[in-house]
Amino acid sequence: MYAIVDIETTGGSSRIEKVTEIAIYQHDGEKITGDFISLVNPERNIPYFITNLTGITNEMVEDAPKFYEIARKIIEYTEDRVFVAHSARFDYSFIRQEFKSLGYNFKRNILDTVTLTRKLIPGHRSYSLGNICKDLKIEINGRHRAGGDALATVKLFEKLLKIGCETDEYGLKPFRNTRNSKLHPALDINKVNQIPEEPGIYYFFNERGDLIYIGKSRNLLQRVSTHLSNNTTNRSMEMRDAIADISWEETGSELIALLKESFEIKSNKPLYNRAQRRTGFRWGIFSHYDEKGFLNFSYHQIRDEESHLSVFTSREKAKAKLILLAETYNLCQKLAGLYETDGACFHFQVGICKGACCGNESAKDYNERAERALEEFVFSQRNFFIIDKGRNQDERCAVKILNGKYSGYGYFDVNDIGFGLSAVHECIKNSPDNRDIQVILKSYLKRNRVEKIIEF
Repeated sequence: MYAIVDIETTGGSSRIEKVTEIAIYQHDGEKITGDFISLVNPERNIPYFITNLTGITNEMVEDAPKFYEIARKIIEYTEDRVFVAHSARFDYSFIRQEFKSLGYNFKRNILDTVTLTRKLIPGHRSYSLGNICKDLKIEINGRHRAGGDALATVKLFEKLLKIGCETDEYGLKPFRNTRNSKLHPALDINKVNQIPEEPGIYYFFNERGDLIYIGKSRNLLQRVSTHLSNNTTNRSMEMRDAIADISWEETGSELIALLKESFEIKSNKPLYNRAQRRTGFRWGIFSHYDEKGFLNFSYHQIRDEESHLSVFTSREKAKAKLILLAETYNLCQKLAGLYETDGACFHFQVGICKGACCGNESAKDYNERAERALEEFVFSQRNFFIIDKGRNQDERCAVKILNGKYSGYGYFDVNDIGFGLSAVHECIKNSPDNRDIQVILKSYLKRNRVEKIIEF
């Protein structure tokens, strides 16, 4: 039993945008058995470019029901059915988010007709709904409207059903793959369905109970489901077929999942994490104060447990970073580790360097610039907590940086923070620092927004 769905929205992000139209066709594997189509008042303005694409105007939705007014209908029309859509994660994420705002956990099994069409009808240049329907001579009556696109998806889905499917013990109709794709008989599918769509870390075990793979994801269910349907390489199929048991741990924050994954892969060395046991970050930038009090930089290959400011995959990238710092902060080539000489650097000879390399500039004046360059390396000699989301509303996670080094992470109750930082310090479980952890932290802070940074 299937519910074939299409929606229109005010934009592309399910976190901030809203549904403007929804269409659901119930299907029994042979024919349509019911349908529900409705405009939805998004309770916000529909952008002009969206109106141009869909034809849905603010005036059209002004008197339409709000999402909460049709929520029960959506539950009824999709209950005990597989959620089918073209690029299903898009439609599913919007509907889940709408229900989440109502305090309801909407959860359905999903089939994506994009993925299925790629597997069963390979060789097409594009698998967008418009293009694949054109190739397969499927007429779309009302492109970029929920009813028209959903009905076209029904017709596409019926073609896919005819190509080949089989019924399993759960009453679903999973598609056959051209290669052996049976999951391990010991794997409990009901357990898979219990996996949350939250950030966390997951573990795969073989039939002997050996840990064979560790992974992390912002959406545990989505990532595990991808593994269990992976036909891309012989190695991925080999691992998939060996999975006899699964466990997982919610982390609340993707950052904690990244840190925990790195630590546990190095500790457990699972068979299928072979590539992730090693790191490509072999070159580092370092700093020290010389006997005259000048702040010096250098770069070379990293030795075990050596304290570095930043790490790089090649000598050239480390050197390029120092060259950029020297140009930005007018650093001496010699003291920046870019020019070996017993005397003055080349830049001094051509009038660019102010002479820290030959006594013409004081350590105090030079270090004012050099220490600003040092600040570009986020953790340099700093003590702070990274505070981010926890596993529930009353919890936050904390990552501790002490003297520029990673010290560990933990969780604390937000109600305990009113008396100072003691609750945050006490929750931290010590963990070892290494160059991979440093890369994870620095990269994450550059790409993502955390709740706050607290210095101590």
